[in-house]
Amino acid sequence: MDELELLKETAILVGVEEQNDDHFEYEMEELGNLAAAVGVEVVGSVVQKLERKHPTGYIGKGKIDEVRLFADEAGANLIIFNDELSPSQLRNLERDLEVKIIDRTMLILDIFARRARTHEARMQVELAELQYTLPRLVGLRASLGRQGGGTGGGFQNKGAGETKLELDRRKIEEQIAKLRRELEGMKQQRDVQRKQRKRSGTPVVSIVGYTNAGKSTLMNRILSEANGDEAKTVMEKDMLFATLDTSVRNVTLVDRKPFILTDTVGFVAKLPHHLVKAFRSTLEEAREADLLLHVVDVSNPEYRHMIDITNKTLQDVGVEDIPTMYVYNKADLTNDVDYPRVQDDQLWISARTGEGIDDLVTLIEQKVYQKHITCKLLIPFDRGDVVSYLNEETYVKSTEYEEDGTLMIVEMDERERKKLEEFIISH
Repeated sequence: MDELELLKETAILVGVEEQNDDHFEYEMEELGNLAAAVGVEVVGSVVQKLERKHPTGYIGKGKIDEVRLFADEAGANLIIFNDELSPSQLRNLERDLEVKIIDRTMLILDIFARRARTHEARMQVELAELQYTLPRLVGLRASLGRQGGGTGGGFQNKGAGETKLELDRRKIEEQIAKLRRELEGMKQQRDVQRKQRKRSGTPVVSIVGYTNAGKSTLMNRILSEANGDEAKTVMEKDMLFATLDTSVRNVTLVDRKPFILTDTVGFVAKLPHHLVKAFRSTLEEAREADLLLHVVDVSNPEYRHMIDITNKTLQDVGVEDIPTMYVYNKADLTNDVDYPRVQDDQLWISARTGEGIDDLVTLIEQKVYQKHITCKLLIPFDRGDVVSYLNEETYVKSTEYEEDGTLMIVEMDERERKKLEEFIISH
């Protein structure tokens, strides 16, 4: 996204506050944080209260003049709008303001483009960028205009600008088709891996939440709590969208019970529709989970709004009816929260200090292994393979050697029980 190289730029933020919008101030503050995430200095903001956004100019004519004057006075070379602009709004604003314009969607796409590390995440971001650009080509290329002209042979000659637009459009459509094919191939690969995990019967726990709620820090705490020093940690940083790439880690609890822990991309208000669609296959990790850990930055005054946005986004990608635990993180940064504390399916913890992590791990185990049953099995001495299997794949509580074979008390899930039916003497 070369035209979005935002470094060393100074910007004015512009937003429309519609009626009954309780979260407008927070969204504008977040827009400033998003701009800061790519090194843009915000020098001011212009807000207009309207019943609804202006269909052709986003803001009214008088406000457009005000923004232009403000940009001149403040020396701003960029104007960032708080909503996704339609192709016609973008075109009209570029014409009236004569300053570089980006909207919230372009800004988020740019951050994603900078943060994507794996090949798949980069392709997902590129797909979203191209889908956003396609209907806005004329606005984004306003400088081209129609050049040349004249007639000959009964046909209208196309100006160089128009021909360039058509070429760009065709190239973009071809690239979108190519990316879709490649991402579909990766999705099928992930589906196979997911099916294998499901067959193995190992429960899957998926971490979800708003961006910068502390998901990666929490993941690392759980890993080191369960796996000790050998834990393969994930990157954590105090910034928006530090993690775009899904991490999958195996966790083994003290009593040898394993589960798989996955994290997902963080959400944000007005997350671009194309981006949600592009990351859909990655978010499906959460759709197949046995348990969701919904991580919330409880120190943020808008945390309830963040919960709503996360739940709405999960719903949009089909993540529904999955048992969920709410993990209220960063409790150490608030004065009015008693922590570490557990109340039903809610926990107040601090992933940074580690307080409450042991409670969380205990609760995860209870949740994902609640369908497990304890069975007593008698395995003939000539079936050492079954004894080995039980030792490796289940939680063995006790082993004794009787006259007729090995007597084992084992905790296992329903699927294992069916496989080992012939050896079970009681449960």
